[in-house]
Amino acid sequence: MTDTRGQQPSYETYNGPLPGERAGAQQSAGPYHPPQAYGAPAPGGTAGGQTGGTAGGQTGAVRRPRTGARTTPRTRKARLRVAKADPWSVMKVSFLLSIALGICTVVAAAVLWMVMDAMGVFSTVGGTISEATGSNESNGFDLQSFLSLPRVLMFTSVIAVIDVVLMTALATLGAFIYNLSAGFVGGVELTLAEDE
Repeated sequence: MTDTRGQQPSYETYNGPLPGERAGAQQSAGPYHPPQAYGAPAPGGTAGGQTGGTAGGQTGAVRRPRTGARTTPRTRKARLRVAKADPWSVMKVSFLLSIALGICTVVAAAVLWMVMDAMGVFSTVGGTISEATGSNESNGFDLQSFLSLPRVLMFTSVIAVIDVVLMTALATLGAFIYNLSAGFVGGVELTLAEDE
């Protein structure tokens, strides 16, 4: 029987890359660098990234944005909802605030009394009232002794103590009422923005 296929190639060992492999996989010992869309600018390039010649034919040109608008950072906002107010914390804060308000009330009353006494308001008004209410047997109503500084400060202190008790109780009751209403409508919504 005669072989009609002709001369066959010699089967030798092929050492090249297989079709599914990269050509430089065996030679690259370092990390893999993906191909760059724009090449790095040349050392002698201009400010626009061109190294001379025409702009379209340069391989070292750097692409610049065409717009001149500046990008401003966006302010982040968060929409939050106050779902519950702790009555104990509300009571503590309202107690301290009402004490501060009571002290301010006592100090303001003392300063106001001193200013009015220095202007002579009590003596003038007191003289008018004593003449109107006086008779032959008595001198009338003495306004200056009735509105003395210790009596005014004592009266203002009593009002400040009552104010502390009432404000603390009302704020705590308001926290309970807010929690009940927030269970139905969801509470007060707040929008918080980050400081620029």
